[in-house]
Amino acid sequence: MKKTLVRALKRFVAAGAVVLAAVSLQPTSASAAPAPVVGGTRAAQGEFPWMVRLSMGCGGSLLTQQIVLTAAHCVNGSGNNTSITATAGVVDLQSSSAIKVRSTKVLQAPGYNGTGKDWALIKLAQPINLPTLDIATTTAYNSGTFTIAGWGANREGGSQQRYLLKAQVPFVSDATCRQAYSELVPAEELCAGYTSGGTDTCQGDSGGPMFRRDANGAWIQVGIVSWGYGCARPNYPGVYTEVSTFASAIKSAAATL
Repeated sequence: MKKTLVRALKRFVAAGAVVLAAVSLQPTSASAAPAPVVGGTRAAQGEFPWMVRLSMGCGGSLLTQQIVLTAAHCVNGSGNNTSITATAGVVDLQSSSAIKVRSTKVLQAPGYNGTGKDWALIKLAQPINLPTLDIATTTAYNSGTFTIAGWGANREGGSQQRYLLKAQVPFVSDATCRQAYSELVPAEELCAGYTSGGTDTCQGDSGGPMFRRDANGAWIQVGIVSWGYGCARPNYPGVYTEVSTFASAIKSAAATL
């Protein structure tokens, strides 16, 4: 989920998907949102092949072809777990071409207690033959404009979407973000959104990636949808797990699954 109230109600909904919203939550960034991104725009088939929809109502990305990176608040602890189904390979969740694979294990970030450290790994029963999304290992890409994507609600309090939506949001400094969220953990979290609101991730988008192009033009993941007050509200940006902070731990944990 995406926190929305109490450390905000994380952006995860048992039915949700990624919002990209727009009409609801955040932003404390700079100007006004580029005109019509309310609800985001539909992604093209194959545009973000590493996007994953998880059956508990969260998003995720393919860290490897057999491991999904998502948010810690989307799972309940670590250990063997065959209850989660990952859907991949499509933008339309109702497509007959959808690839569906069950989970076998879950690893929640060590020390996760609801504040910061919001990442988790889900091992799948078998590899999914699709491109993976590299994660940032330094803070070099923690600025500029980011892309968010998901099947979550397209408005605060809305329902999940059938089609994958996408939008862009600008970086928000820690200093500005803390004006909205005193509980922000700057060393572990990254904020993005427009001061005017209008574009954001929302309930059902939790665990999905926030990404941008690296120096070579390849997509790289810099954040994980974590929490925020509502969705796309003015002066309340989205809060994302800062992937570079945990890159080493994520890779080490993946090697143990």
